[in-house]
Amino acid sequence: MIREVDTMLITKAVKELCIKATHELSPDMAKALHEAREKETKPLAKEILEQLEENLRIAKRERIPICQDTGMAVLFVEVGQDVHFVGENVGEAIQKGVRAGYEEGYLRKSVVADPLLRENTGDNTPAIIHYELVPGDKVHITFTAKGFGSENMSRICMLKPADGEEGVMEQIVETVRLAGPNACPPLVIGVGLGGDFELAAKMAKHALTLPVTERAAKPHIRRIEEETLRRINALQIGPAGLSGDTTAFALHIETYPTHIAGMPLAVNICCHVNRHESVWI
Repeated sequence: MIREVDTMLITKAVKELCIKATHELSPDMAKALHEAREKETKPLAKEILEQLEENLRIAKRERIPICQDTGMAVLFVEVGQDVHFVGENVGEAIQKGVRAGYEEGYLRKSVVADPLLRENTGDNTPAIIHYELVPGDKVHITFTAKGFGSENMSRICMLKPADGEEGVMEQIVETVRLAGPNACPPLVIGVGLGGDFELAAKMAKHALTLPVTERAAKPHIRRIEEETLRRINALQIGPAGLSGDTTAFALHIETYPTHIAGMPLAVNICCHVNRHESVWI
């Protein structure tokens, strides 16, 4: 049975997601930060983690952004096949929500209209929107504010099948090593493995929105996640890049079938705030 959804609801929901995600760290991320501080053995790293926790408390209490880079808006929108939108174009409704969220939330506008001419659009739009048609009569929207300190440290590699598991792990670890302090560690690392060039990157970005404690369902992928995270933390880059036990809180790998001749790998790095929020409509 068809369910009508007024796009005004979409605009309102997106606006609220923008403001909440940039002012309050999700509970799973806050818990990961606290646990990292509790088990940290290096005094300077522990002090930095304490400062990060204090920053979170101030941001939530004063209703100010967790970080001055309030990111480029990226949304994953799952649309039930039994949904019929009424009102304006759903894409414009989403952009309007981003516009309102960044204005009412007093968030920094970081988007330029042309990559070379660099003129600021003034409202942090256009957002990047990924749509997916799914069963059902609901709409699920996930918003992430992607800062570019960490985004700039991300990489995509077109590996050969012969590179195997070891090649995958080596490339992920090398990406983090090259990033060093520039991505504002401790990090969350999203990985897309398989598909083609652009799908690998999309999966890597989506992997950043998963709960910190979530692990891959496939045993061999879960094993790679755990071993790669161990190697990354063994780098001792640590909080703010000043050495410490926690270089990354979590690493998530999403996979998709791929061509017999290739093994695309995308590594999308996110800083310690990893801002994202979701809503069902």
